[in-house]
Amino acid sequence: MTLALAGAAAQAEVPFAFATTPGKLPKDVIPLLYDAHLVPDIAADTFRGRQRVEIEVLQPTRRIVLNAANLDIERAVLSGRGMPERVLTPILDKEQETLAFELGAPLAPGRYTLALNFSGQINREGRGLFQVGYKAGGASKKLIATTMEPSDARRMLPTWDEPAFRARFKLTVDVPGSFKAYSNTPVEKQEKLAGGLQRISFASTPKMPSYLVVLVAGEMERVAARQDGVEIGIVTTAGKLGSTAFPLQATKDLLRYYNNYFGVPYPLAKLDQIAIPGGFNGAMENWGGIVYNESTLLYDPKRSPEDVKKLTFEVNAHEVAHQWFGNLVTMAWWDNLWLNEGFASWMAAKATEHFHPEWRPYLDGIAEREGVLNLDARKTTHPIQTRIDNEEQAAGAFDAITYVKGQGFLRMLEAYVGEDHFRKGIRAYMAKHQYSNTTTADLWAAIEKASGKPVSKLAADWTTQPGYPLISVRQACEDGKRKVTLSQEQFRLDEPAPENRLWNVPLQVGTVNGKAWYTLLAGRDTTVVQGSCEGTLVVDPHSVGFFRIQYDRASFDALARDAARLPDPTRLKLLTDTWSLVTAGRMPLDAYMSLVAKYGNEPRLAVWTSILSNLGSLDNLARGEPEQALIRQFVLRFLAPRFAALGWEPKAGESAEDRQLRALLAASLARSGDERAIDEARRRFARFQADPDSISPEMLDFVVNTVGRYADGATYAALGKQAAAAATDEERNRFGGAMTLVRDPALAADALRMAISPEMPANLSSVIVAGVGREHPDQAWAFAVANRDTLLKSTDAVGRNRALASVVAGSSDARHADMMEQYVGQNFGPDALVEARRVGNGIRVRAAQKARLLPQVRAALQAAQQ
Repeated sequence: MTLALAGAAAQAEVPFAFATTPGKLPKDVIPLLYDAHLVPDIAADTFRGRQRVEIEVLQPTRRIVLNAANLDIERAVLSGRGMPERVLTPILDKEQETLAFELGAPLAPGRYTLALNFSGQINREGRGLFQVGYKAGGASKKLIATTMEPSDARRMLPTWDEPAFRARFKLTVDVPGSFKAYSNTPVEKQEKLAGGLQRISFASTPKMPSYLVVLVAGEMERVAARQDGVEIGIVTTAGKLGSTAFPLQATKDLLRYYNNYFGVPYPLAKLDQIAIPGGFNGAMENWGGIVYNESTLLYDPKRSPEDVKKLTFEVNAHEVAHQWFGNLVTMAWWDNLWLNEGFASWMAAKATEHFHPEWRPYLDGIAEREGVLNLDARKTTHPIQTRIDNEEQAAGAFDAITYVKGQGFLRMLEAYVGEDHFRKGIRAYMAKHQYSNTTTADLWAAIEKASGKPVSKLAADWTTQPGYPLISVRQACEDGKRKVTLSQEQFRLDEPAPENRLWNVPLQVGTVNGKAWYTLLAGRDTTVVQGSCEGTLVVDPHSVGFFRIQYDRASFDALARDAARLPDPTRLKLLTDTWSLVTAGRMPLDAYMSLVAKYGNEPRLAVWTSILSNLGSLDNLARGEPEQALIRQFVLRFLAPRFAALGWEPKAGESAEDRQLRALLAASLARSGDERAIDEARRRFARFQADPDSISPEMLDFVVNTVGRYADGATYAALGKQAAAAATDEERNRFGGAMTLVRDPALAADALRMAISPEMPANLSSVIVAGVGREHPDQAWAFAVANRDTLLKSTDAVGRNRALASVVAGSSDARHADMMEQYVGQNFGPDALVEARRVGNGIRVRAAQKARLLPQVRAALQAAQQ
């Protein structure tokens, strides 16, 4: 007999202890200070280095082991404690990425100095020290930069490259006299050298893990301001200072806000926000010197649409939050990566809500959460906190479960314990563990103490178990009181879960626009009694729960009747849960289509984004099938009234949300084959080529993507010309991305060739191939296989195991899953196969949905029109 108990599969984690923290490296020797001097050869893409590492031997040892990858160790000398210098013989293990020294006799506890001379490569891909080629004023330029997370610091410096080995770093670099250089700390000394070079030395950092080390050098410009005693700089390549005003003010606001929230002031003298034109995607939170792909930081108020402004603020807020969560306090090992990433995402949403409530970030978060809820409802998911045994697995942990589910759980937990108690716990955690490492146990203990609620038990369920529950809701009115029965089971999209998992689920139960009360569903089911039967029953009215809800028919119908008048979060959650239940086969398609039909006058961008995403998914399932025409006819009829009310041209005084909604609806009309929308895009693109200011920033993506999708040879060439001439990453990504949407297979072949051209930034190669794969999966797959090695040479550590699988990730043809899994299994390691099976599972889930939903389309659309 098996008894299902909430949290039965969860295991309590212990607080941080250095000696018992996972990792490859022995813990008998620790670094204290790296004093490193690098001499890059920018033209040859190589560098030489030397460093003196102050180390402490904690217990007698005959061996010193640290990390090194793709480095040549030319000389190693150990000294200290009055002992004569000892020249050591390096033992490099390429597979394990370690550097060892056999000492013979035991080395006694105490402090020593390990001096190393070494050389290495400046990479094309974003790993360790890398180079970025770009254009400035028509001239070809090159800069160097770093990205170290999770385990690439060892490609620039021999280091103890695991997060628990905190140490101080003091960098010196020799670069051309025209360069400026930036690191974690301010410049301490600058001197001219022969041959047009200069030597720049930086102050020592606080104790920190090696993955936070940063070095950027090139012909850069900087604008600065001060906030709370800290100098804040926005650093760009030449000619882009006009796009720095918004991120500079945003960083000032965020620093002030986080100083107040965390109760521990930002501890460094400066915070540079460094925008580079390519090299890697996203951003990296290096302490005191955050590096961004420029498209995620810079905002041009004349040319950038509102969604770019929003994106740059949110990424900025995420990375600055890391200066506390991740940098000041660091997860002990990569199995707790979510302590960095989930918290930074949660904090960024909170800061965005504080400074820009007009963007409705929490409502956006409900829509964006859908992708990870779907991932987490499959057998190939993994817990938020998952075992990590090696560097490849650490790189694979940077995924939606870590970021978005981690964020979602924290939002649910904060709502349950209360914002004040949660913040009090966070402040205590920061104060206690600053300049150190932690596990989740340390955080839960702080919040539990502050709130008096069973945080550790509840959190263990949600962070160590994969998946999430479906909450079934039934109600009955008895003697004038509403009796609500709540029950849970694991929700799955592919097949029933055999583990019989349960969760401790904090649930708010109330009425629409009325009060709601918390109850903790700690077992299979529970009953809640409300004082009367008045009002419309709603569970999780603010949509803070990371779970699905299925109401009984009467309760669902009551909410659906008033769908258009429900509060924003309730209205959106009703839609998203209904769609998910339809795709899982728990509700018929007509339930969703009939519900959607009530949203024709919907005012919220986030709700429209969700609706159009789901209708787009249905359209993709019907690709090549007769049902696709019926779906597109419905979309065109459904969107027409709302778009007509908005019109093609902006209106005086309209909101930014309406401007964005106009573009979203226009793009959906065009994608569904509306000739008027397609022709309008073509006309506007023709005007744009003569006058770039003729299109408003909000409509630019609609225009460019539409003409890209329906491009002929001349239009495709015009897009390519715009991409080649682009002055910023934002513009290049816009025009280049539109080229990957093209429906013409011959032009798609040109896009694929473009992906591996020498001029293409390394970070975009795999992105382009995957983009083409959404429209032409077989063509893109054949290209990726034929050019596998070239693509992988341009891929960073996080993307390597996903590069091939991503090419067919949008397919609903099980044949693609079989083909891709077989190829990855034969040509890659076991960790890549794990990712391939996740993608393959998603393809098979969509194939099953296609078989189930398409036969329902005609009847469902008829029901929606009644």
